[in-house]
Amino acid sequence: MYKNLYLKKGKDESLRRYHPWVFSGAVHHIDGQPAEGECVRILSAEGDFIAVGHWQIGSIAVRVLSFDDEKIDAAFWQRKLRLALDLRLALGLAGSERNTIYRLVHGEGDNLPGLVIDIYGRTAVLQAHSVGMHVCRQEIADALKAVLGDELESIYYKSETTLPFKASLGQEDGFLLGSPTDSVAVENGLSFHIDWLKGQKTGFFVDQRENRSLVENYSHGRSVLNMFCYTGGFSVYAMRGGAKLVHSVDSSSRAIDLVNANVELNFPSDPRHQAFAQDAFGFLGSMGSDYDLIILDPPAFAKHRDNVRQALHGYTKLNARALAKLQKGGLLFTFSCSQAVSKEQFRMAVFTAATLAKRQVRILHQLHQSPDHPVNIYHPEGEYLKGLVLYVE
Repeated sequence: MYKNLYLKKGKDESLRRYHPWVFSGAVHHIDGQPAEGECVRILSAEGDFIAVGHWQIGSIAVRVLSFDDEKIDAAFWQRKLRLALDLRLALGLAGSERNTIYRLVHGEGDNLPGLVIDIYGRTAVLQAHSVGMHVCRQEIADALKAVLGDELESIYYKSETTLPFKASLGQEDGFLLGSPTDSVAVENGLSFHIDWLKGQKTGFFVDQRENRSLVENYSHGRSVLNMFCYTGGFSVYAMRGGAKLVHSVDSSSRAIDLVNANVELNFPSDPRHQAFAQDAFGFLGSMGSDYDLIILDPPAFAKHRDNVRQALHGYTKLNARALAKLQKGGLLFTFSCSQAVSKEQFRMAVFTAATLAKRQVRILHQLHQSPDHPVNIYHPEGEYLKGLVLYVE
């Protein structure tokens, strides 16, 4: 069957608690030399079976697929994808005309570490974050089609930027099934152009769905500033919520084109919206106190633990500038998607920012990722998105 990987003595404790990773320092030896992406059986130092997973060269040596001694085949992939779909059906996300955008597979949160699948209408975007998932991409695509049936027309594979460059896989993005289809999908009754070909991540930030709805609830009669707007999700929700005006800012002119297209798709020729292709820090520094609701949703400031200190400085500086300019009685929605930054560290950065801005601030909501991005209770690292809604006096 699969080659056996033996752990060092005492290095099986985290696996006994169902943590899905084996670090390279825990490996004693392997019977034979598996190819990257190949499945291995993980055994304790005493030879007891623990799990099956994908082998990969790097600090995370194995990502666990099953704690049962089973074969990873077509039946396995179909069973796992059906379990993931059942959860999204229970959440009321899948099978709804009002919502055709959802995450079907969220890596460790769905016990499939290294795999992300987002659904946009009749197109699935499949993304591999491990060599093993890259090797199995066609098997996964076949299983996905078997599970979703006629609801699925095309599967786009997008992993050129997510796989380890040292693996030398020669991977290319492209369709595993079908061809380009309509790129417009629906979230909570709002329509969005999805750029899965060239956009960030899989083309849309699915993880902010519930937080966008909260912005909508608070937007009536307010002047809204959406920083790092990307596709303009928060902007469109704010407009439906009755905002007096909405300004969208992003350093990417491509993002600005996309937000304008999405606003026009939902609110044709609406004069309330204006978009600016500008640097965020520069815009915040030069603007007046024109807004009473500001959204700060920057890209990850720290992708590794080595960058945490610098990231926290960036979050402090960014939030201090926004808090200083926010009108009295205003609201600040502020986020961090840096997995390396903890909730406590992020809150301390915002606390420091409030002190620097000399504003009285109260926390109204503590925010996190949407429920179709579940957190495996045995893998707390999966809780990457954190946010706060602040009332500023």
